[in-house]
Amino acid sequence: MQEYEDLKVLVTEIEADLSKAEGGNKAAGTRVRKQMQKIKQAAQVVRNRVLEIRSAQ
Repeated sequence: MQEYEDLKVLVTEIEADLSKAEGGNKAAGTRVRKQMQKIKQAAQVVRNRVLEIRSAQ
């Protein structure tokens, strides 16, 4: 499922900024929050896709 692969890519991309944010880097923290919003939206797309698949059966 392509939607899930996109979600995994988003999570992987955030790792470097997450470690910087833990170190106190405020700009990295802002980037993490923005990326987390994208992850939330991508997770919703995956949920909806799974519901579509289930309904089609």
